[in-house]
Amino acid sequence: METSLFNNVYNPDVLSCIANLSNDEVFTPPELANKIIDMLPQELFENPDTTFLDPCCKSGVFLREIAKRLIKGLEHQLPDLEKRIEHIFSKQLFGIAITELTSLLSRRSVYCSKYPSSEWSAYQFPEDKPQGNIIYQRIKHTWKDGKCIYCGASQNTYDRGAELETHAYQFIHNLDVKRVFNMKFDVIIGNPPYQMTFGIEGGNSANAKSIYNLFIENAIKLNPRYLCMITPSRWMTKTAQGIPDAWVDSMLVQNKFRVIHDFENASECFPGVEIKGGVNYFLWDRDYQGKCNYYFHQAQTNCIIERYDYLDSKGAGVVVRDPQAYSILEKIGKVEGHYFSNPDNNFSGLVSAKHFFDDSTLLTSNWKGYKDNKSTEYSIKYYLNINRERTFRWISNSQLPKNKRTKDLHKVYIPAAGGSGYDDIILGKPFYGEPNSVCSQTFLVIGYDPVKHNLSEEECQNIIKYIQTRFFRYLVSIKKKTQNGPRGVYQFVPLQDFSRSWTDEKLYAKYGLDDKEIAFIESMIRPID
Repeated sequence: METSLFNNVYNPDVLSCIANLSNDEVFTPPELANKIIDMLPQELFENPDTTFLDPCCKSGVFLREIAKRLIKGLEHQLPDLEKRIEHIFSKQLFGIAITELTSLLSRRSVYCSKYPSSEWSAYQFPEDKPQGNIIYQRIKHTWKDGKCIYCGASQNTYDRGAELETHAYQFIHNLDVKRVFNMKFDVIIGNPPYQMTFGIEGGNSANAKSIYNLFIENAIKLNPRYLCMITPSRWMTKTAQGIPDAWVDSMLVQNKFRVIHDFENASECFPGVEIKGGVNYFLWDRDYQGKCNYYFHQAQTNCIIERYDYLDSKGAGVVVRDPQAYSILEKIGKVEGHYFSNPDNNFSGLVSAKHFFDDSTLLTSNWKGYKDNKSTEYSIKYYLNINRERTFRWISNSQLPKNKRTKDLHKVYIPAAGGSGYDDIILGKPFYGEPNSVCSQTFLVIGYDPVKHNLSEEECQNIIKYIQTRFFRYLVSIKKKTQNGPRGVYQFVPLQDFSRSWTDEKLYAKYGLDDKEIAFIESMIRPID
């Protein structure tokens, strides 16, 4: 029985096949699941009292692979195979499925039967536990002001009938897990759903509202000894939609991560899947506080770069993911001090928030209340994109909903989204914004504050030249890992004297970069055409 159920080489493994299918869910390949499980202390699998919870079962792969290790590890304590399997399935392995379909799939993977109380189950649960220890209950979102109070799902999208999946995931919707299972867990492990659809984009878009942080947060509340999950990496750089900066700060300051494997290219973990900003899997240890073994799997060089340090070793409130950036930032810091800790001391302080001039109605991307020709009333120059091409039209003062004083400044406009995050351009092209001009939501405004900034046209032109340098765009790339470019991605860019014109050569000399560092920057970033 042991050989037939657990030790055969499946060719192919059905869960490997599922992980390679094109679908909306990101299923975990068995090989990846085992790499994540490998991070745990392996003596856990020799202890009959160790308990495991997957709070986001999709294929059941984590519980299946853990079951294999327990069956091997408990041979001496429980030599009878049937009693060993009974103990493992009834006392050690628990799961919460994310949908009804994945509950069936997970039970089939773990118990060898969708119905664990049937005679075909590897362990036959009693009739009063027809789901075994992998549970699923369809629940509803709790709506307030058009959004779910637990996950932020849109009521317009997910307030649906009984025939459709609600995607109201039990684990993050006020489920009292302790009461459901009546126990504490030593290990919580899984691959949580990454986002709810946000705006017009879903899937693995950088514009989708992240929810994986809620799974991490609720898992930590259960006080496990260890937590292992695989998630998008955007949280590390505070560029994930819907994840509060304060949550990232709390994760970094606790220093409870023992190990993180961080992949620039998500397809190294999930073949054929694009996840903007890459993915990571980690080992979080409740009883640990210290430095992290951080492995950066670099996409362009196909190298793994290891460092042992605190995640926020720079005190920047984010993880500097690329180790190559360390030496460069250290050299800039010798000249500029701790410039990246305060927006007023770095370039991000010059950059406006998104939606600077527009509101929910006026000056949005789809708004067409402008005029083609200038007139006495329609005299404000309005920059926008039409058919993906930058152009301008004319609006009236009454159509400008906010920040009216900024229209009279000399300023610079730059696309709020540009590049993929992993191309060699990084940013869209900046351009000069003359007095009496504004822009649509497509652009951010540099030099937006009439009290702090008040740039001249010459200074604006010098800012444009600065942005076009490889040096500038490389520093932006440290944080910008998606097409989105909010003000925060400029955190590591130092301010300059903009009465001067800046080139790469002048910047390399100012900060004392050596030939190797210069070559690295120029290999990553190509010149602006």
